[in-house]
Amino acid sequence: MSPETVTLLLVNIAGILERADESLLPGVYKEVGAALNIDPTGLGSLTLFRSLVQSCCYPLAAYLAVRHDRTHVIALGALLWAVATFLVAFSSTFLQVAVSRALNGIGLAIVIPSIQSLVADSTDDNNRGTAFGWLQLTGNMGAILGSICSVLVASTSFLGIPGWRIAFHLVGLLSVLISILVWVFATDPRFNEARFENPKNPFWSEIKEVIQEAKSVIKNPSFQIIVAQGVAGTFPWSGMFSFAPMWLELIGFSHETTAFLFTMYVVGNSIGGLFGGKMRDILSTKLPNSGRIMLSQISSGSAVPLAAILFLGLSDDPSPSKYCLTLFVMGLMTSWNAPATNNPIFAEIVPEKHRTSIYALDRGFESIVHSFGPPLVGILAQHVYGYKPTPKSSSDSTEMTTTMIDRENGASLAKAMNITFTVTMSACCAIYSLLYCTYPRDRERARMQALVDSEMLRMKDVGDDRQGDEYPGVVTVEHCKSDEKRLLAFESNL
Repeated sequence: MSPETVTLLLVNIAGILERADESLLPGVYKEVGAALNIDPTGLGSLTLFRSLVQSCCYPLAAYLAVRHDRTHVIALGALLWAVATFLVAFSSTFLQVAVSRALNGIGLAIVIPSIQSLVADSTDDNNRGTAFGWLQLTGNMGAILGSICSVLVASTSFLGIPGWRIAFHLVGLLSVLISILVWVFATDPRFNEARFENPKNPFWSEIKEVIQEAKSVIKNPSFQIIVAQGVAGTFPWSGMFSFAPMWLELIGFSHETTAFLFTMYVVGNSIGGLFGGKMRDILSTKLPNSGRIMLSQISSGSAVPLAAILFLGLSDDPSPSKYCLTLFVMGLMTSWNAPATNNPIFAEIVPEKHRTSIYALDRGFESIVHSFGPPLVGILAQHVYGYKPTPKSSSDSTEMTTTMIDRENGASLAKAMNITFTVTMSACCAIYSLLYCTYPRDRERARMQALVDSEMLRMKDVGDDRQGDEYPGVVTVEHCKSDEKRLLAFESNL
Protein backbone atom coordinates (compact mmCIF):
# COMPACT_ATOMS: atom_id res chain seq x y z
CA MET A 1 0.00 0.00 0.00
CA SER A 2 1.04 3.59 -0.63
CA PRO A 3 2.08 5.78 2.33
CA GLU A 4 -1.08 7.87 1.85
CA THR A 5 -3.30 4.78 2.07
CA VAL A 6 -1.50 3.51 5.16
CA THR A 7 -1.85 6.91 6.79
CA LEU A 8 -5.59 7.21 6.10
CA LEU A 9 -6.12 3.63 7.32
CA LEU A 10 -4.30 4.25 10.59
CA VAL A 11 -5.98 7.62 11.07
CA ASN A 12 -9.40 6.01 10.69
CA ILE A 13 -8.45 3.30 13.18
CA ALA A 14 -7.41 6.04 15.60
CA GLY A 15 -10.84 7.59 15.03
CA ILE A 16 -12.44 4.25 15.83
CA LEU A 17 -10.68 4.03 19.18
CA GLU A 18 -11.38 7.69 19.95
CA ARG A 19 -15.12 7.06 19.63
CA ALA A 20 -14.82 3.75 21.51
CA ASP A 21 -13.18 5.54 24.41
CA GLU A 22 -15.89 8.22 24.46
CA SER A 23 -18.69 5.63 24.58
CA LEU A 24 -17.21 3.43 27.31
CA LEU A 25 -18.42 5.28 30.39
CA PRO A 26 -22.04 5.87 29.25
CA GLY A 27 -22.31 2.14 28.55
CA VAL A 28 -21.56 1.31 32.19
CA TYR A 29 -23.28 4.24 33.91
CA LYS A 30 -25.55 1.90 35.85
CA GLU A 31 -22.68 -0.24 37.15
CA VAL A 32 -20.41 2.71 37.91
CA GLY A 33 -23.26 4.48 39.69
CA ALA A 34 -23.95 1.42 41.83
CA ALA A 35 -20.27 0.70 42.56
CA LEU A 36 -19.32 4.26 43.47
CA ASN A 37 -22.74 5.43 44.74
CA ILE A 38 -23.19 8.15 42.08
CA ASP A 39 -26.62 9.51 41.06
CA PRO A 40 -27.56 10.55 37.46
CA THR A 41 -26.52 14.16 38.04
CA GLY A 42 -23.10 13.00 39.19
CA LEU A 43 -22.77 10.60 36.27
CA GLY A 44 -23.60 13.41 33.86
CA SER A 45 -21.02 15.60 35.58
CA LEU A 46 -18.29 13.10 34.69
CA THR A 47 -18.91 13.79 31.02
CA LEU A 48 -19.06 17.51 31.81
CA PHE A 49 -15.59 17.48 33.39
CA ARG A 50 -14.07 15.69 30.41
CA SER A 51 -15.79 17.92 27.86
CA LEU A 52 -14.79 21.16 29.59
CA VAL A 53 -11.13 20.17 29.66
CA GLN A 54 -11.44 18.96 26.08
CA SER A 55 -12.87 22.32 25.02
CA CYS A 56 -10.08 24.27 26.69
CA CYS A 57 -7.44 22.16 24.94
CA TYR A 58 -8.64 22.67 21.36
CA PRO A 59 -6.48 25.82 20.92
CA LEU A 60 -3.51 23.64 21.90
CA ALA A 61 -4.63 21.14 19.26
CA ALA A 62 -4.62 23.84 16.59
CA TYR A 63 -1.15 25.01 17.59
CA LEU A 64 0.32 21.50 17.56
CA ALA A 65 -1.31 20.43 14.30
CA VAL A 66 -0.19 23.52 12.36
CA ARG A 67 3.43 23.46 13.56
CA HIS A 68 4.15 19.75 13.95
CA ASP A 69 3.63 16.51 12.09
CA ARG A 70 -0.10 15.81 12.51
CA THR A 71 0.42 12.05 12.63
CA HIS A 72 2.72 12.51 15.63
CA VAL A 73 0.09 14.74 17.24
CA ILE A 74 -2.49 11.98 16.77
CA ALA A 75 -0.13 9.38 18.24
CA LEU A 76 0.56 11.58 21.28
CA GLY A 77 -3.14 12.20 21.84
CA ALA A 78 -3.93 8.48 21.63
CA LEU A 79 -1.26 7.74 24.22
CA LEU A 80 -2.62 10.42 26.56
CA TRP A 81 -6.20 9.17 26.41
CA ALA A 82 -4.96 5.58 26.87
CA VAL A 83 -3.24 6.52 30.14
CA ALA A 84 -6.37 8.33 31.33
CA THR A 85 -8.51 5.31 30.42
CA PHE A 86 -6.31 3.06 32.53
CA LEU A 87 -6.69 5.51 35.43
CA VAL A 88 -10.50 5.25 35.21
CA ALA A 89 -10.21 1.46 35.44
CA PHE A 90 -8.24 1.80 38.70
CA SER A 91 -10.47 4.50 40.24
CA SER A 92 -12.47 3.80 43.40
CA THR A 93 -14.08 7.19 44.12
CA PHE A 94 -16.09 9.76 42.20
CA LEU A 95 -13.24 12.29 42.42
CA GLN A 96 -10.73 9.86 40.93
CA VAL A 97 -13.01 9.07 38.00
CA ALA A 98 -13.69 12.77 37.43
CA VAL A 99 -9.98 13.66 37.36
CA SER A 100 -9.23 10.73 35.05
CA ARG A 101 -11.97 11.72 32.62
CA ALA A 102 -10.75 15.30 32.65
CA LEU A 103 -7.26 14.09 31.69
CA ASN A 104 -8.86 11.94 29.03
CA GLY A 105 -10.26 15.09 27.44
CA ILE A 106 -6.75 16.41 26.74
CA GLY A 107 -5.87 13.44 24.56
CA LEU A 108 -9.18 13.49 22.72
CA ALA A 109 -8.91 17.23 22.07
CA ILE A 110 -5.57 17.17 20.27
CA VAL A 111 -6.49 14.17 18.10
CA ILE A 112 -9.82 15.17 16.53
CA PRO A 113 -8.84 18.37 14.60
CA SER A 114 -5.74 16.68 13.19
CA ILE A 115 -7.78 13.76 11.89
CA GLN A 116 -10.38 16.03 10.29
CA SER A 117 -7.83 18.33 8.63
CA LEU A 118 -5.88 15.36 7.24
CA VAL A 119 -9.07 14.07 5.61
CA ALA A 120 -9.92 17.53 4.24
CA ASP A 121 -6.42 17.98 2.79
CA SER A 122 -6.52 14.61 1.04
CA THR A 123 -9.80 15.28 -0.82
CA ASP A 124 -11.33 17.83 -3.17
CA ASP A 125 -14.80 19.34 -3.50
CA ASN A 126 -16.06 16.41 -5.57
CA ASN A 127 -15.45 13.70 -2.98
CA ARG A 128 -14.99 15.51 0.34
CA GLY A 129 -18.49 14.68 1.57
CA THR A 130 -18.03 10.98 0.90
CA ALA A 131 -14.66 11.02 2.67
CA PHE A 132 -16.18 12.59 5.77
CA GLY A 133 -19.02 10.09 5.52
CA TRP A 134 -16.51 7.25 5.69
CA LEU A 135 -14.80 8.94 8.61
CA GLN A 136 -18.13 9.09 10.43
CA LEU A 137 -18.82 5.46 9.57
CA THR A 138 -15.49 4.23 10.93
CA GLY A 139 -15.89 6.42 14.00
CA ASN A 140 -19.29 4.89 14.63
CA MET A 141 -17.68 1.47 14.42
CA GLY A 142 -15.69 2.62 17.42
CA ALA A 143 -18.86 3.69 19.19
CA ILE A 144 -20.29 0.23 18.55
CA LEU A 145 -17.09 -1.37 19.82
CA GLY A 146 -17.09 0.72 22.98
CA SER A 147 -20.79 0.27 23.68
CA ILE A 148 -20.84 -3.48 23.09
CA CYS A 149 -17.61 -4.04 24.98
CA SER A 150 -18.78 -2.06 27.99
CA VAL A 151 -22.40 -3.21 28.12
CA LEU A 152 -21.72 -6.91 27.56
CA VAL A 153 -18.91 -7.23 30.11
CA ALA A 154 -20.47 -4.83 32.63
CA SER A 155 -22.32 -7.55 34.53
CA THR A 156 -19.40 -10.03 34.49
CA SER A 157 -16.13 -10.28 36.38
CA PHE A 158 -12.71 -11.84 35.81
CA LEU A 159 -10.42 -12.82 38.67
CA GLY A 160 -12.53 -10.65 40.93
CA ILE A 161 -12.22 -7.60 38.66
CA PRO A 162 -15.62 -6.07 37.75
CA GLY A 163 -16.49 -6.19 34.07
CA TRP A 164 -16.74 -2.43 33.63
CA ARG A 165 -13.13 -2.05 34.76
CA ILE A 166 -12.01 -4.73 32.29
CA ALA A 167 -13.64 -2.79 29.44
CA PHE A 168 -11.51 0.27 30.23
CA HIS A 169 -8.35 -1.86 30.40
CA LEU A 170 -9.04 -3.37 26.95
CA VAL A 171 -9.60 -0.03 25.23
CA GLY A 172 -6.54 1.41 26.96
CA LEU A 173 -4.34 -1.40 25.62
CA LEU A 174 -5.68 -0.99 22.07
CA SER A 175 -5.12 2.77 22.25
CA VAL A 176 -1.47 2.29 23.20
CA LEU A 177 -1.05 -0.07 20.24
CA ILE A 178 -2.56 2.32 17.68
CA SER A 179 -0.48 5.16 19.12
CA ILE A 180 2.70 3.23 18.35
CA LEU A 181 1.52 2.25 14.85
CA VAL A 182 0.55 5.81 13.91
CA TRP A 183 3.86 7.22 15.15
CA VAL A 184 5.93 4.65 13.21
CA PHE A 185 4.03 4.14 9.95
CA ALA A 186 1.79 7.16 9.27
CA THR A 187 3.00 10.24 7.38
CA ASP A 188 1.70 13.80 7.13
CA PRO A 189 1.61 14.72 3.40
CA ARG A 190 1.86 18.45 4.10
CA PHE A 191 4.53 18.32 6.76
CA ASN A 192 7.68 20.05 5.52
CA GLU A 193 10.81 19.00 7.34
CA ALA A 194 12.73 21.88 5.79
CA ARG A 195 10.48 24.34 7.59
CA PHE A 196 11.74 23.08 10.92
CA GLU A 197 15.36 23.20 9.83
CA ASN A 198 15.08 26.99 9.56
CA PRO A 199 15.32 29.18 12.67
CA LYS A 200 12.06 29.03 14.57
CA ASN A 201 10.10 32.08 15.56
CA PRO A 202 9.96 32.94 19.26
CA PHE A 203 7.27 31.06 21.15
CA TRP A 204 5.21 34.17 21.90
CA SER A 205 5.40 35.20 18.26
CA GLU A 206 3.90 31.86 17.27
CA ILE A 207 1.20 32.26 19.91
CA LYS A 208 0.29 35.64 18.43
CA GLU A 209 0.04 34.03 15.00
CA VAL A 210 -2.32 31.39 16.37
CA ILE A 211 -4.48 34.08 17.99
CA GLN A 212 -4.63 36.10 14.76
CA GLU A 213 -5.55 32.98 12.83
CA ALA A 214 -8.30 32.18 15.34
CA LYS A 215 -9.67 35.72 15.10
CA SER A 216 -9.80 35.43 11.32
CA VAL A 217 -11.78 32.20 11.55
CA ILE A 218 -14.15 33.44 14.26
CA LYS A 219 -15.09 36.50 12.20
CA ASN A 220 -16.34 34.29 9.37
CA PRO A 221 -20.19 34.54 9.33
CA SER A 222 -20.76 30.98 8.08
CA PHE A 223 -18.50 29.63 10.81
CA GLN A 224 -20.50 31.54 13.41
CA ILE A 225 -23.77 30.10 12.10
CA ILE A 226 -22.54 26.50 11.99
CA VAL A 227 -21.15 26.82 15.51
CA ALA A 228 -24.47 28.29 16.71
CA GLN A 229 -26.46 25.39 15.27
CA GLY A 230 -23.90 22.99 16.66
CA VAL A 231 -24.26 24.44 20.13
CA ALA A 232 -27.98 23.67 19.92
CA GLY A 233 -27.74 20.50 17.85
CA THR A 234 -25.13 18.59 19.84
CA PHE A 235 -26.82 19.29 23.17
CA PRO A 236 -29.51 16.56 23.06
CA TRP A 237 -27.19 13.97 21.55
CA SER A 238 -24.72 14.27 24.41
CA GLY A 239 -27.56 13.57 26.83
CA MET A 240 -28.85 10.66 24.77
CA PHE A 241 -25.45 9.00 24.33
CA SER A 242 -24.81 9.33 28.04
CA PHE A 243 -28.14 8.01 29.33
CA ALA A 244 -29.64 5.89 26.53
CA PRO A 245 -28.01 2.59 27.66
CA MET A 246 -29.07 3.26 31.25
CA TRP A 247 -32.59 4.19 30.11
CA LEU A 248 -32.99 1.01 28.04
CA GLU A 249 -31.90 -1.14 30.98
CA LEU A 250 -34.25 0.66 33.38
CA ILE A 251 -37.30 0.02 31.19
CA GLY A 252 -36.60 -3.70 31.19
CA PHE A 253 -34.06 -4.63 28.53
CA SER A 254 -31.15 -6.92 29.37
CA HIS A 255 -27.53 -5.92 28.89
CA GLU A 256 -27.35 -7.96 25.68
CA THR A 257 -30.55 -6.47 24.22
CA THR A 258 -29.44 -2.97 25.19
CA ALA A 259 -26.14 -3.50 23.39
CA PHE A 260 -27.97 -4.76 20.28
CA LEU A 261 -30.45 -1.87 20.23
CA PHE A 262 -27.75 0.75 20.65
CA THR A 263 -25.73 -0.99 17.96
CA MET A 264 -28.65 -0.73 15.55
CA TYR A 265 -28.82 3.00 16.18
CA VAL A 266 -25.10 3.38 15.46
CA VAL A 267 -25.40 1.22 12.32
CA GLY A 268 -28.19 3.47 11.08
CA ASN A 269 -26.09 6.52 11.96
CA SER A 270 -23.14 5.11 10.01
CA ILE A 271 -25.17 4.37 6.89
CA GLY A 272 -26.90 7.74 7.17
CA GLY A 273 -23.58 9.57 7.43
CA LEU A 274 -22.27 7.89 4.30
CA PHE A 275 -25.55 8.58 2.49
CA GLY A 276 -25.53 12.22 3.59
CA GLY A 277 -21.95 12.68 2.43
CA LYS A 278 -22.68 11.13 -0.96
CA MET A 279 -25.80 13.26 -1.41
CA ARG A 280 -23.72 16.32 -0.55
CA ASP A 281 -21.27 15.50 -3.36
CA ILE A 282 -24.17 15.18 -5.81
CA LEU A 283 -25.98 18.34 -4.71
CA SER A 284 -22.77 20.38 -4.58
CA THR A 285 -22.78 20.37 -8.39
CA LYS A 286 -26.54 20.63 -8.98
CA LEU A 287 -27.40 23.07 -6.15
CA PRO A 288 -24.02 24.44 -5.05
CA ASN A 289 -25.42 27.26 -2.89
CA SER A 290 -28.33 25.52 -1.19
CA GLY A 291 -28.32 21.73 -1.63
CA ARG A 292 -26.17 20.76 1.33
CA ILE A 293 -27.99 23.22 3.61
CA MET A 294 -31.33 21.65 2.69
CA LEU A 295 -29.93 18.24 3.62
CA SER A 296 -28.94 19.43 7.08
CA GLN A 297 -32.36 20.98 7.71
CA ILE A 298 -34.14 17.77 6.73
CA SER A 299 -31.82 15.79 8.98
CA SER A 300 -32.07 18.04 12.05
CA GLY A 301 -35.81 18.60 11.64
CA SER A 302 -36.56 14.87 11.54
CA ALA A 303 -35.01 14.41 15.00
CA VAL A 304 -37.96 16.08 16.76
CA PRO A 305 -40.76 13.66 15.75
CA LEU A 306 -38.48 10.63 15.87
CA ALA A 307 -37.42 11.48 19.44
CA ALA A 308 -41.05 11.87 20.48
CA ILE A 309 -41.86 8.44 19.03
CA LEU A 310 -38.87 6.82 20.72
CA PHE A 311 -39.17 8.33 24.19
CA LEU A 312 -42.93 8.88 24.51
CA GLY A 313 -44.78 6.98 21.82
CA LEU A 314 -43.64 3.41 22.37
CA SER A 315 -45.35 1.14 24.87
CA ASP A 316 -44.14 0.79 28.46
CA ASP A 317 -43.90 -2.94 27.80
CA PRO A 318 -40.71 -2.93 25.74
CA SER A 319 -40.87 -4.60 22.35
CA PRO A 320 -37.32 -5.02 21.00
CA SER A 321 -38.50 -4.89 17.38
CA LYS A 322 -40.23 -1.50 17.82
CA TYR A 323 -37.26 0.05 19.56
CA CYS A 324 -34.86 -1.50 17.06
CA LEU A 325 -36.71 -0.03 14.06
CA THR A 326 -37.13 3.40 15.66
CA LEU A 327 -33.50 3.66 16.73
CA PHE A 328 -32.27 2.54 13.30
CA VAL A 329 -34.43 5.08 11.46
CA MET A 330 -33.43 7.78 13.92
CA GLY A 331 -29.76 7.07 13.30
CA LEU A 332 -30.28 6.93 9.54
CA MET A 333 -32.12 10.27 9.28
CA THR A 334 -30.32 12.44 11.82
CA SER A 335 -26.69 11.82 10.84
CA TRP A 336 -26.27 13.96 7.72
CA ASN A 337 -25.20 17.28 9.23
CA ALA A 338 -21.49 16.70 9.76
CA PRO A 339 -20.52 14.85 6.54
CA ALA A 340 -22.97 16.67 4.25
CA THR A 341 -22.74 20.23 5.51
CA ASN A 342 -20.55 21.20 8.44
CA ASN A 343 -17.20 19.54 7.73
CA PRO A 344 -17.15 20.13 3.93
CA ILE A 345 -18.23 23.77 4.31
CA PHE A 346 -15.48 24.38 6.86
CA ALA A 347 -12.93 23.26 4.26
CA GLU A 348 -14.37 25.72 1.71
CA ILE A 349 -14.84 28.96 3.66
CA VAL A 350 -11.27 29.42 4.93
CA PRO A 351 -7.82 29.17 3.31
CA GLU A 352 -6.29 25.72 3.34
CA LYS A 353 -3.73 26.68 5.99
CA HIS A 354 -6.56 27.54 8.42
CA ARG A 355 -8.41 24.22 8.18
CA THR A 356 -7.01 22.69 11.33
CA SER A 357 -7.85 25.85 13.25
CA ILE A 358 -11.45 25.98 12.05
CA TYR A 359 -12.06 22.34 13.00
CA ALA A 360 -10.43 22.86 16.40
CA LEU A 361 -12.39 26.04 17.13
CA ASP A 362 -15.65 24.41 16.07
CA ARG A 363 -15.13 21.49 18.41
CA GLY A 364 -14.07 23.83 21.18
CA PHE A 365 -17.11 26.10 21.03
CA GLU A 366 -19.60 23.26 20.58
CA SER A 367 -18.08 21.11 23.30
CA ILE A 368 -18.41 23.85 25.90
CA VAL A 369 -22.22 23.70 25.68
CA HIS A 370 -22.30 20.07 24.56
CA SER A 371 -20.73 19.12 27.88
CA PHE A 372 -23.73 20.48 29.79
CA GLY A 373 -26.14 18.09 28.06
CA PRO A 374 -25.72 15.07 30.38
CA PRO A 375 -25.91 17.10 33.62
CA LEU A 376 -29.04 18.88 32.37
CA VAL A 377 -30.73 15.59 31.50
CA GLY A 378 -29.81 14.29 34.95
CA ILE A 379 -31.18 17.41 36.66
CA LEU A 380 -34.41 17.34 34.64
CA ALA A 381 -34.89 13.64 35.34
CA GLN A 382 -34.32 14.01 39.08
CA HIS A 383 -35.83 17.37 39.94
CA VAL A 384 -38.52 17.85 37.28
CA TYR A 385 -39.70 14.39 36.23
CA GLY A 386 -39.25 12.54 39.53
CA TYR A 387 -36.27 10.21 39.12
CA LYS A 388 -35.67 8.35 42.41
CA PRO A 389 -32.35 6.59 43.12
CA THR A 390 -32.71 2.85 43.69
CA PRO A 391 -32.34 1.82 47.38
CA LYS A 392 -28.78 0.75 48.20
CA SER A 393 -29.56 -2.67 49.69
CA SER A 394 -31.98 -5.28 48.46
CA SER A 395 -33.44 -5.60 51.94
CA ASP A 396 -34.92 -2.13 51.69
CA SER A 397 -37.35 -3.15 48.98
CA THR A 398 -38.78 -6.17 47.26
CA GLU A 399 -37.72 -7.15 43.77
CA MET A 400 -41.13 -6.07 42.44
CA THR A 401 -40.85 -2.65 44.04
CA THR A 402 -37.36 -2.21 42.60
CA THR A 403 -38.65 -3.10 39.13
CA MET A 404 -41.44 -0.54 39.45
CA ILE A 405 -38.96 2.13 40.56
CA ASP A 406 -36.72 1.29 37.60
CA ARG A 407 -39.59 1.71 35.14
CA GLU A 408 -40.63 5.01 36.70
CA ASN A 409 -37.04 6.20 36.56
CA GLY A 410 -36.84 5.10 32.93
CA ALA A 411 -39.92 7.19 32.14
CA SER A 412 -38.35 10.18 33.91
CA LEU A 413 -35.17 9.86 31.84
CA ALA A 414 -37.22 9.51 28.64
CA LYS A 415 -39.17 12.71 29.32
CA ALA A 416 -35.97 14.59 30.13
CA MET A 417 -34.27 13.46 26.91
CA ASN A 418 -37.36 14.20 24.81
CA ILE A 419 -37.71 17.80 25.96
CA THR A 420 -34.06 18.51 25.16
CA PHE A 421 -34.57 17.14 21.63
CA THR A 422 -37.75 19.12 21.00
CA VAL A 423 -36.33 22.50 21.98
CA THR A 424 -32.76 22.30 20.73
CA MET A 425 -33.25 20.47 17.41
CA SER A 426 -36.01 22.90 16.41
CA ALA A 427 -33.58 25.75 17.04
CA CYS A 428 -30.85 23.92 15.13
CA CYS A 429 -33.04 23.54 12.03
CA ALA A 430 -33.98 27.23 12.10
CA ILE A 431 -30.39 28.44 12.51
CA TYR A 432 -29.27 26.52 9.42
CA SER A 433 -31.50 28.81 7.32
CA LEU A 434 -29.03 31.67 7.79
CA LEU A 435 -26.41 29.79 5.76
CA TYR A 436 -28.37 30.45 2.56
CA CYS A 437 -27.22 34.08 2.84
CA THR A 438 -23.66 33.73 4.11
CA TYR A 439 -22.22 30.51 2.67
CA PRO A 440 -21.92 31.48 -1.05
CA ARG A 441 -20.23 34.75 -0.15
CA ASP A 442 -17.78 33.22 2.33
CA ARG A 443 -16.89 30.45 -0.09
CA GLU A 444 -16.13 32.98 -2.84
CA ARG A 445 -14.04 35.06 -0.46
CA ALA A 446 -11.93 32.00 0.43
CA ARG A 447 -11.42 31.21 -3.25
CA MET A 448 -10.28 34.74 -3.95
CA GLN A 449 -7.92 34.62 -0.98
CA ALA A 450 -6.46 31.36 -2.28
CA LEU A 451 -5.97 32.98 -5.69
CA VAL A 452 -4.18 35.96 -4.15
CA ASP A 453 -1.97 33.72 -1.98
CA SER A 454 -1.08 31.58 -4.99
CA GLU A 455 -0.17 34.66 -7.04
CA MET A 456 1.96 36.07 -4.23
CA LEU A 457 3.80 32.77 -3.91
CA ARG A 458 4.43 32.68 -7.65
CA MET A 459 5.75 36.23 -7.54
CA LYS A 460 8.16 35.22 -4.79
CA ASP A 461 9.33 32.18 -6.77
CA VAL A 462 9.87 34.27 -9.89
CA GLY A 463 11.80 36.83 -7.86
CA ASP A 464 14.02 34.11 -6.41
CA ASP A 465 14.69 32.69 -9.88
CA ARG A 466 15.73 36.10 -11.19
CA GLN A 467 18.33 36.73 -8.51
CA GLY A 468 21.62 37.41 -10.32
CA ASP A 469 19.95 38.77 -13.47
CA GLU A 470 20.92 42.14 -14.94
CA TYR A 471 17.97 43.76 -13.13
CA PRO A 472 17.58 41.76 -9.92
CA GLY A 473 15.16 44.24 -8.43
CA VAL A 474 12.65 43.93 -11.27
CA VAL A 475 10.15 41.08 -11.33
CA THR A 476 7.82 40.41 -14.24
CA VAL A 477 4.47 38.96 -13.18
CA GLU A 478 1.90 37.53 -15.53
CA HIS A 479 -1.67 37.56 -14.40
CA CYS A 480 -5.14 36.89 -15.69
CA LYS A 481 -7.23 40.03 -16.29
CA SER A 482 -10.47 38.15 -15.67
CA ASP A 483 -9.27 37.04 -12.24
CA GLU A 484 -8.25 40.61 -11.41
CA LYS A 485 -11.62 42.01 -12.45
CA ARG A 486 -13.44 39.26 -10.57
CA LEU A 487 -11.50 39.95 -7.38
CA LEU A 488 -12.02 43.74 -7.61
CA ALA A 489 -15.73 43.33 -8.30
CA PHE A 490 -16.10 40.92 -5.38
CA GLU A 491 -14.28 43.22 -2.96
CA SER A 492 -16.42 46.18 -4.04
CA ASN A 493 -19.55 44.27 -3.01
CA LEU A 494 -18.29 43.57 0.52
